[in-house]
Amino acid sequence: MVVLILAVLGLCLGSFVNALVWRLHQQELQVTSGKLQGRKNLKLETLNLSILSGRSMCPVCRHELAAKDLVPIFSWLGLRGRCRYCQAPISWQYPLVELALPLVFIVSYLGWPTDLSLPGQWLLFGGWLAAVTGLLALAVYDLRWLELPNRILYPAFFVTVASRLGYIAFYGSGRGHQLLMLAASIAVASGFFALLFYISKGRWIGFGDVRLGLVTGTLLATPARSLLMLFLASVLGTLCVLPLVAAGRTKMTSRMPFGPFLILATGVVLLYGQSFLNWYQSHFL
Repeated sequence: MVVLILAVLGLCLGSFVNALVWRLHQQELQVTSGKLQGRKNLKLETLNLSILSGRSMCPVCRHELAAKDLVPIFSWLGLRGRCRYCQAPISWQYPLVELALPLVFIVSYLGWPTDLSLPGQWLLFGGWLAAVTGLLALAVYDLRWLELPNRILYPAFFVTVASRLGYIAFYGSGRGHQLLMLAASIAVASGFFALLFYISKGRWIGFGDVRLGLVTGTLLATPARSLLMLFLASVLGTLCVLPLVAAGRTKMTSRMPFGPFLILATGVVLLYGQSFLNWYQSHFL
């Protein structure tokens, strides 16, 4: 029953992620255009781009979508990947994101590293589900436009901090030690990129990765897991970039989105990293 609920919730939130990413980008474009035209107070609600009250529309013809066009995955399949009104192709991003989030929810539930029946674990698990929804939106945005917008980062950070501090305050033992580990985890995950940013004056890495480290460091909660996350993200990034460089599709000096690798590595380490660390300590330390 829990798996079914998570699947339905993930499908709905996956659809929301797609709408959120597109509307935020359109808002940025409209605001930039308004500033260039000397318009300071641009009301996005009149453009149907509000995150909460705007109606879903085709990104090509801007036709308002009916309820039958908005059923996650099934509408895309039924329409054969094309808009009902203008026949423009609908990006594969939409069904992939709608499918990805429920899979992440279910895998997280089945692979949660601590027994969910223990006190406070559902608080951490709920915080993770909320955070990973924002992290998926960040990953998609970064892949498409090489940016990690603060309007997604800060709410994700707030939810993550609230769930972690709530757990420590009401259920944690050795609260001082846990807070120290949390601070060290954030220092590793965010401070590493802050150091790179200031040394290179922003040439090597964007400041969005520094802010993303606040979220990932809070989620992982220990410096060892944050270090493992950074290592895994670097390996994943290298494995993806090198074939593109070898095929001539990109250059080593080209800008590449690193946020998705950090986000993927965070999920893997959160669910399975402690088991690896325990194995490593028992065999090599």
